Amino acid sequence: MSASFNVSKIRKDFPNLHIKIRGKPLVYLDNAATTLKPKPVIEALQHHYKAGTSNIHRGVHYLSQKATQEFENTRAKIQKFINAQHIHEIIFTKGTTESINVVMNSYGRTFLKPGDEVLISEMEHHSNIVPWQILCEEKGCILRIVPFNDRGEFIWDEFKKLLSPKTKFISIVYISNSLGSINPVKQIIEEAHKLNIPVLVDAAQTVSHRPIDVQKLDCDFLVFSGHKLFGPTGVGVLYGKSELLNKMPPYQGGGDMIASVTFEKTTYNVLPHKFEAGTPNIADVIALGAAIDYVNAVGLNHIADYENELLEYGTKALKKIPGLKLIGTAKKKTAILSFIIPHIHAHDIGTLVDMEGVAIRTGHHCTQPVMKHFGVPATSRASLAFYNTEEEIDRLIKALNRTKKVFHE
Repeated sequence: MSASFNVSKIRKDFPNLHIKIRGKPLVYLDNAATTLKPKPVIEALQHHYKAGTSNIHRGVHYLSQKATQEFENTRAKIQKFINAQHIHEIIFTKGTTESINVVMNSYGRTFLKPGDEVLISEMEHHSNIVPWQILCEEKGCILRIVPFNDRGEFIWDEFKKLLSPKTKFISIVYISNSLGSINPVKQIIEEAHKLNIPVLVDAAQTVSHRPIDVQKLDCDFLVFSGHKLFGPTGVGVLYGKSELLNKMPPYQGGGDMIASVTFEKTTYNVLPHKFEAGTPNIADVIALGAAIDYVNAVGLNHIADYENELLEYGTKALKKIPGLKLIGTAKKKTAILSFIIPHIHAHDIGTLVDMEGVAIRTGHHCTQPVMKHFGVPATSRASLAFYNTEEEIDRLIKALNRTKKVFHE
């Protein structure tokens, strides 16, 4: 392991890592579902509710001004974190799912028409499938699917075949939550823009693992959730290019998204407020800012290097278990290890390794088309973060071997 990466020091910042499950130290390998929270994030939440509770933007009193400043500071941190050109291109939502739905409802319902084609991939999360199905059913559009190969890799030639003047929108996952595959999003965007096709990038599984630069990617929209970035649940981000956001109608109506209201006519506020109706999730946005500060202090490049080492170690260790089959073996992937053990259901595996204090995720991971591709009902998934260790992977391997003994496999 990288001697320069002090995982022992990092682990001290995460209270959950020091609890016991069924009398055994917790091994948390469910980071693709949600990440644990460091002390600065927890303290930021507590501080707001203990000493800063107030609504934001329109208040003139001290607490409102203070909360507004901290809320907007997070917006500025996110702008820098993903290198957006303008701060008003950062819109707060409740998560990746809502961010995608904002784009589908506001952009899709406004600009797509019957016969237009929307392109997604076979490895998308349900949150990047169902909204586009709804849109296509409503508008008479056609949903096209880019397949992946049996290693879990995006098939470029099939993408090029599907791309046409009829393609009017592409929504693509950056890193698959069930396979760990890293898609060639920059190249996808370059090809799409040759035909003036806007592209949305689902970066939910990316933001905690590698740096993102939306200007270098040149994506039109990018979405992610705070709770997968060591921040709170219930808060997310939609990035969009100014020229597109300005053309799009509001997603919701209410307070703060208006400039003026009369019974005859309402005029809308400027970006980003046009898309942030009502009282936002103030405390969690502020805490998300603390999460970004924490990740920046560790360094995403250092995180990526360390997690790649963990991925290599975990891959080799799992391959030594007789009969175990890895699902998702792309050459370019991140720290997700999905697998099956023949004749043992994933849910049984998850239950038995939990008896050893090891938390993994089992099921279809909101990617049922992926399961269909591999002909399995579910997989077991160990997803890694920068606070995990080789010793924890060893604990998983030991728990899996015990599980096999229980089932006489």
